[in-house]
Amino acid sequence: MAILIVTENYLEFGLETGFTNFSESAMQFLEKQGLESQGPVSKLTFKFFLAILCSLIGAFLTFPGLRLAQMHLDALNLATEKITQTLLHINFLAPLFMVLLWVKPITKDYIMNPTLGKESVPLMTEATFDTVRLWLILLLCVLRLALMRNHLQAYLNLAQKCVDQMKKEAGRISTVDLQKMVARVFYYLCVIALQYVAPLVMLLHTTLLLKTLGNHSWGIYSESNSDSLVEDHPFSGSIHSELPSTDEKMKVTVTQITMALGSLKTIFTPLLFRVFLSESVAAS
Repeated sequence: MAILIVTENYLEFGLETGFTNFSESAMQFLEKQGLESQGPVSKLTFKFFLAILCSLIGAFLTFPGLRLAQMHLDALNLATEKITQTLLHINFLAPLFMVLLWVKPITKDYIMNPTLGKESVPLMTEATFDTVRLWLILLLCVLRLALMRNHLQAYLNLAQKCVDQMKKEAGRISTVDLQKMVARVFYYLCVIALQYVAPLVMLLHTTLLLKTLGNHSWGIYSESNSDSLVEDHPFSGSIHSELPSTDEKMKVTVTQITMALGSLKTIFTPLLFRVFLSESVAAS
């Protein structure tokens, strides 16, 4: 909630623009339905629901993050090459890098309008920056997936650490208890793999949703707008006239569904999806 209070001059989530667009579209929709309204929700309520969404994502990722931190330390102790250690550090700091991509004074202002001498030369457009940001997130996801073997091997080495620790302790231990202790580490490996992969899958799917629903592009040049009007829907227009006269009820139902889908499309715009999905990616 404290992050959502920060103005758009510092965080580029598009909260103000998305909320304004959502309120105006919802009010127009209600007016067409013959209802009077000052807006669906207030700005405070809108931010409150966003804070709850991000809090749930953060709570879901708390324990996997702690587990990743422990595996990161163990993997660093096992790594002998400098390149591997550097990749491990980049992988561990990847969430911080992704959050900084939405901080305008740190990334966007310096990349899009760097100050070269007395002049400010723009290096890329805003659409290109959004595309580069999506590609960076995907590359960080690929890096984390590539280093999965190192982290899982670091966890499996806990069995050897437990055995070495028991050798230093006084007293005796049966072979059966020793086997159970080692097997417990291997049996828990599937849970560790799930804790490692689940946040990665959630982040990857959220990024793909941000690209699709947020109307972004994978290339440098912006794609043409593929949004179609309600009149261009495949179930409307001339197709209705080709239906048999005995299917009047079906025609009315299809028309109502088409109009409802078109109205919802005007409310849930790409600007609104960019707000929710950008917050979700940053929280992940």
